[in-house]
Parts: sequence; structure tokens; C-alpha cells
Amino acid sequence: MAFRIAVLVSGRGSNLQALIDQVHGREGIEIVAVASSRPAVPALARAERAGIETAVFAADDYPTRRDRDRALGDWLERRAVDLIVLAGFMEILSGAFVERFRWRIVNVHPALLPSFPGTRAIEQALAYGVKVTGVTVHFVDEGVDTGPIILQEAVEVPYSRDVSELERRIHAVEHRLLPEAVRLIAAGAVRRDERDPRVVHVERNRN
Repeated sequence: MAFRIAVLVSGRGSNLQALIDQVHGREGIEIVAVASSRPAVPALARAERAGIETAVFAADDYPTRRDRDRALGDWLERRAVDLIVLAGFMEILSGAFVERFRWRIVNVHPALLPSFPGTRAIEQALAYGVKVTGVTVHFVDEGVDTGPIILQEAVEVPYSRDVSELERRIHAVEHRLLPEAVRLIAAGAVRRDERDPRVVHVERNRN
């Protein structure tokens, strides 16, 4: 039986494309659904070209965000997804949605959490003057980028401190690290520590 993934997007979809190229249809993994918070974004076109079902769940189309998240959750459950991947999904999911899919939602963030959570993480890192930043893949909880960490990789800030160059370096790592995390989860190589829920054990040699 395939390990079924849904990807939530809001924009260009470069991380979605990395998942399509590296994990979709491989090792028993299938991307079965892509949902966007915005209509007509390039990510939807990427999914459609790959033959993946898509839908739009814009918050403005529902009375409340909770109603939107309930409709999104129902759509995902009908597709029997095993894992929900936030790939540039630029909205906070309601606590009810997170609870409904507890430990089945992961996000990729362009910083070494817990440093620089939230939006504009790359700009935050440059403004703070750090020499090293990075990428984090983590489980999603009710906070903003506060869930338990699955994988992290450091990225050196260029001497020029050019934001475009740092973005290029960050995205290159995201496009490797997120598919790797998905493969590890699908293989059963990721587990939470029974004594400390903040700690996630990863057996990379099983990948």
C-alpha cells in the first residue's frame, strides 16, 4: 500500500517540485493531493502537470478560518492521506486542524529553529548578523514554528550578505532536506522519544 502524501502550498511551489521530482512515485510514496490557500498560483500548475489532484481553500471563501480548516481537513481525510507537508504554505493552521492530524503534519522552515521563527526568516538572520543559518524540517504543533525538530542543516551566510545568494543557498538545502524527511517518515525511520516529546529520533541509515 502506498504512503499517501498531501502538500499544502501558497506560491511558486519549488519545494513541491522537489517532492514531485524526488519522492513522488518512488519507494511506495505517492503525492495524492495538493491544496492551495490561494488560487492560480504556480504551485497548482506544477501539480496539475504531474497529474496530481488539486483544490483551493482560500480563507476568504469561508465564514471563519476554522471553517476553512474543517473543509480542508475533510477533503484530506477523504483522500486517506498519511502525511501532510507544508511547502511554502503561508498561513497558520487552526489548533483544531493540528489536533485532527497530530504528528502527521510537517513543515520546512528557512532557519535553524528555534532561531528566527515566523515570516521573513532569511531577512531576520541577515539583520541579526549571524554567520550561519540553515533549514529545519519539523512537526507542526499549535505554535509558530515551535514543533519538534526532525532534520536540520546549517547554511553559511555569504560574506557579501547578499539576500538573493543566501536565498539560493537556503532553497538548495530545502529541496534536499524536505524530500529526505518525507522518505524517512514513510520508511518508519522517524519516531518521537517516549520520555521527551521535544526529541525526535531519526535513523538515517534506514533510508
